[in-house]
Amino acid sequence: MTELSGSRVLVIGASGGLGSRIARRLADAGAILALSGRDAARLDALDVQAERIVADLRSESGSASVVAEAESRLGGLDAVVIASGVVAFGPASELDPDTATELFAVNALSPIDTIRAALPALTRSAGEGRKPVVVRISGIVAEAPTAGLAAYSASKSALAAFMVAAGRENRRAGIRLLDARPGHTETGLVTRAIAGAAPAFPAGLDPDRVADVIVEAIASDARDLPSSAF
Repeated sequence: MTELSGSRVLVIGASGGLGSRIARRLADAGAILALSGRDAARLDALDVQAERIVADLRSESGSASVVAEAESRLGGLDAVVIASGVVAFGPASELDPDTATELFAVNALSPIDTIRAALPALTRSAGEGRKPVVVRISGIVAEAPTAGLAAYSASKSALAAFMVAAGRENRRAGIRLLDARPGHTETGLVTRAIAGAAPAFPAGLDPDRVADVIVEAIASDARDLPSSAF
């Protein structure tokens, strides 16, 4: 994908099941990468040539610091891929307030803050004649809120709504905001729930296929990736 060659990309959640796959594909396409995550060992284990930034984006000024560090190390910023997230299971009647807070902090507020922090750098990228883009994986629950996943669905839906509105606001500036909404994908996230236990899901999507679709969309100037795209 020559369209991505030389693009300066920050991947957040790069050590996760989808983030790592997306990072490898971007590297193979010639992108220049900064990879961010909370676990230094897992970042170091990735077989990808990249700058590595260990950070917890839920901390005060965490998002702004990571974006600034990535822009400094890469000499600019043309794309941000946000692949971080947490999940929780259980009925709404049993939802613990701390679980809801964690879901919204990681799945909605942190990505929103990251996008806000990245907009000046992406505006500079557009001014250089590049095609800046933000990609966030909200998932199918943003289209079809699911019983047993009420708070998780709400956190993802909040971010999806933000992406639509912010995308309209920044279209004239030349910044593309792309929301990806794949169905249940076999990344192992359901085994790491912060609360509750996952039901017996049918077999999920192949994460390699999902990563392929997302990277192809980045390169092809797509503006939306609904569940039907996967």
